[in-house]
Amino acid sequence: MAAPMIHALRSISRLYRPLSRCLSSSIEPLVSGTRRGLFKDVFPAETARLQLSELLSSGPQTVYCGFDPTADSLHVGNLLALLGLLHFHRAGHHVIAVVGGATAQIGDPSGRNQEREPLSPERVEENVLGIRDSLHRIFANHEVLASGGRPGGRVTVLDNAAWYRQRSAVEFLASVGRHFRMGTLLSRHSVQSRLSSAEGMSLTEFTYQVFQAYDFYYLNQKHGCKIQLGGTDQLGNLMSGHDFIHRTTGEDVFGILLPLITSTTGDKLGKSAGNAVWLNRARTSPFEFYQYFVRQQDSNVERFLKLFTFLPLPEIEHIMEQHAKEPEKRIPQKRLAAEVTKLVHGKEGLESAKRCTQALYHSSIDALAAMSDQELQELFQEAPFTELFLEPGTRVLDACLKASAIPEGARGFDILSNGGVSFNHMRVTNPDEVLVVGQHILSNGLSLIKVGKRNVYIVKWLHL
Repeated sequence: MAAPMIHALRSISRLYRPLSRCLSSSIEPLVSGTRRGLFKDVFPAETARLQLSELLSSGPQTVYCGFDPTADSLHVGNLLALLGLLHFHRAGHHVIAVVGGATAQIGDPSGRNQEREPLSPERVEENVLGIRDSLHRIFANHEVLASGGRPGGRVTVLDNAAWYRQRSAVEFLASVGRHFRMGTLLSRHSVQSRLSSAEGMSLTEFTYQVFQAYDFYYLNQKHGCKIQLGGTDQLGNLMSGHDFIHRTTGEDVFGILLPLITSTTGDKLGKSAGNAVWLNRARTSPFEFYQYFVRQQDSNVERFLKLFTFLPLPEIEHIMEQHAKEPEKRIPQKRLAAEVTKLVHGKEGLESAKRCTQALYHSSIDALAAMSDQELQELFQEAPFTELFLEPGTRVLDACLKASAIPEGARGFDILSNGGVSFNHMRVTNPDEVLVVGQHILSNGLSLIKVGKRNVYIVKWLHL
């Protein structure tokens, strides 16, 4: 179905080209998203190809995507959904990000071999706050990066707990449950794969698609939402929402499916797979986030530039031409990392990532001196961090011992004397050398002590 869909969208692009800029810009995310590989498919396949483009060209529409707070941060696996929303936002459409404060307590069985561990209401509330932080920060960063462009539509962040809180289970089943058919629900791939497994599927998980369908219905009725974005693993849930809305209102609504980002071994990126790259700084620092994209293989980088950035396709083509001539410079990887880090962590986050890169991989003293305590601790997460008072006459040996960087006695003395210790990337060999601000101690009051090749210790000097 993907090939006919792309052909149809290209035809749509040619069809609307002579019309006004306002009209053509409204379907731009559908066409450009398909060309970029961001929009993998549409639903329902029989009608969506033309009807969806006609709907978008008729005026600003409302598009939504849901994010269940199963952790206190989103991760790179969720980022494509946010990019999808932002492409529509840029074209003047209204977007809604729904945090599943209610559905997180049920658990989405899609793509899972076993049931999720239940979350307490307190944990869910903490996770909701973390997810909302991710969403608001990324939307705000995007506004800064997109300044000067076309005015975007409204951006709204909601928690679906708000519309379930006052409903009883009996009332919900009586008014909503009667519109769902067991045969249809049982036919979903996410249900079939679990029913045939040894563990089976709980009633709680089975009802997840009913709740997600109702989310779409609620947003359709309250916000006029007719378009839902979701990963390809969400097709069954999306179909349930479409069927429920069509059955109860007669309206046509649509789904747009996004590809799943996988690791080099083919595993879906996420918390469950244990390979998540988080969007909140407390879990993945800007430096680690930046390096994740810098380290992307050549085979992935062009696709990722199209998926994760707003760079025009001709510019991406030019970047790849440069890469073909000078692959050792890793130009596309660095540009990819810079663009995505700016979106997720802002310009300050990108600068932090670059400082950490210079300090770690290029032994830059200037970069070290400009780093904050937080950046150093993020960069050397396993490194002991010690706060010490600088007393007059403090020697290199004293500092190393107080930071527990070397053993006491002759062995520690020998390690120092034999050049096994460096301060701020500068080797020291005299244990009795007195610490000097600007040399052993940087202008930000920090010392980075390295013993051997791997052992790093951070000292924050007080009352300089």
